[in-house]
Amino acid sequence: MLIDSHAHLDSERYAGELGEILGRTYAAGVGAVLAIGIGEGPAEMQQALEICREFNGRPGMPRLFASAGIYPHNAHEADAAALAKLDGLLGEPEVIACGEIGLDYYHEGAAHDVQKRVFVEQMGIAAVRKRPILIHCRPKEGDDACWEDLLALLAAHWGPTGIGGVLHCFSGNWEQARRAMELGFLISFAGHLTYPKSQELRDVAALVPLDRLLVETDAPFLAPIPNRGKRNEPGWVVHTAAFLADLRGVSLDEMGSITTKNFERLFGVTLDV
Repeated sequence: MLIDSHAHLDSERYAGELGEILGRTYAAGVGAVLAIGIGEGPAEMQQALEICREFNGRPGMPRLFASAGIYPHNAHEADAAALAKLDGLLGEPEVIACGEIGLDYYHEGAAHDVQKRVFVEQMGIAAVRKRPILIHCRPKEGDDACWEDLLALLAAHWGPTGIGGVLHCFSGNWEQARRAMELGFLISFAGHLTYPKSQELRDVAALVPLDRLLVETDAPFLAPIPNRGKRNEPGWVVHTAAFLADLRGVSLDEMGSITTKNFERLFGVTLDV
């Protein structure tokens, strides 16, 4: 069994088709999906939870979990009401993670100081709720400031909690991965691991200890080869997992078992495998 540890099931690109997509996901051997609850801003954080409650328990579909968080682009919307809403969502049993949260210096969006403040505030809420965090980090090309700021904030405000989390859709270097793992993080690889120009990323994936690996789609984005350029969907995590398995010299079944156990351990859940 495989788990897609990061998918945006509330995307408008899935409107009217989600049941069919989840059926294909299960048929592909994906037994669970973590639905990311950021929406287009705090007003939509609850949508991932709503999707879980709509589809969980239906035959022939994966088990769904949810997260909730305020994306760096929307940090300027993180008023007291939004943060209170986040706290309430993290108290729901299906919501097993806070995220994706973090820093983004690539896009024009919320000011960096606002992003950092809101990131710290969300870590505080997640720590009280004892929920792992899902990290977004996107630097400007050729500038490590985003990574340095992120890792410094994690070391100061998250590492001491011992709760851990996930560096989602990892695109950094080995040193950044190593520092994050020292703080208790798992490293999750998405479809861009399969792209021809991603050799540096593959070099990192070859070094990450097996007990720190996860796989994801980040659907509907970053479809892996052979589906690059198409709307991604959770069932296609199989392609990324197979690529990673070959890179690490294990079978796809072994990679499924490894990443499923890692997911279960981090989030404190048990799945039938």
